[in-house]
Amino acid sequence: MSSQEKLNTNWRKVASAMYRKPTDSKIYGTVELDVTEIEKYISKKRKEGVKTTITYLMTLILGRAIRQDVMELNSFVRRGKIRQRDQVDATVSVLLKGGQMGSVKVENADKLTTEEISSKIGKEIAESRKGNENEDMQSKNMLSSLPWPIRNWVFHLYRTLTIKWGVSMPGIGLDPNSFGSFMVSNIGSVGLDTGYGSLLPSSNISFVMVLGTINKKPVVINDEVVIRKIMAISATLDHRVVDGSHGGRMFRLIKHFMKNPELLDLPPK
Repeated sequence: MSSQEKLNTNWRKVASAMYRKPTDSKIYGTVELDVTEIEKYISKKRKEGVKTTITYLMTLILGRAIRQDVMELNSFVRRGKIRQRDQVDATVSVLLKGGQMGSVKVENADKLTTEEISSKIGKEIAESRKGNENEDMQSKNMLSSLPWPIRNWVFHLYRTLTIKWGVSMPGIGLDPNSFGSFMVSNIGSVGLDTGYGSLLPSSNISFVMVLGTINKKPVVINDEVVIRKIMAISATLDHRVVDGSHGGRMFRLIKHFMKNPELLDLPPK
């Protein structure tokens, strides 16, 4: 395989059709989280046979946060108006064989428990890594197979029909809610401390949450310096539907669940 072919992966071909120079208004925010307690919780759950991760739990926490106090994050723009979604769905980025990026969708992420969401995401990821394509992968492969500039035209037709006009055609996987309410990506798993995700142009998501690496750092607690496990999380929010205050409320709820992870074992009220 030539160097040119290695560069032009299916995803790179799709990305070249989707992305343009950044012109849309976005809000960015980063918070350092003490994940010491939730790391202990993850260890405990694994000993109980629940194969969970910080990514799975963050997906669940974000769903709970939206349900509990920040429903504005469960909205999108259609034909110049803000629309509320009927349910809280999430998309989780997945690293596949050969460094390809894929994703799995978690419906009703706000209603699940730790065991339920861990089982669901785990099964979806296993299927993706076996080569069983979900709708996201099928769409990427179809679009990438088209020659340039036809794939540009096809993508912009798709974006106009689904994102701008709100047309749904389930038979061919055409749906304005294909990516759900938000997206979670763990870049810490590939060695990056922090970063900001893009608001995917082919989606109606209101924000992207990026998880960084977990490092041990000195922290002052009760006037004493102690070593804690710290992870930076970063959010990119669509300023058309939310403001900085909504991001602040979301981060506060994330911290609450991080300190009290046992709440995730119980179904939400």
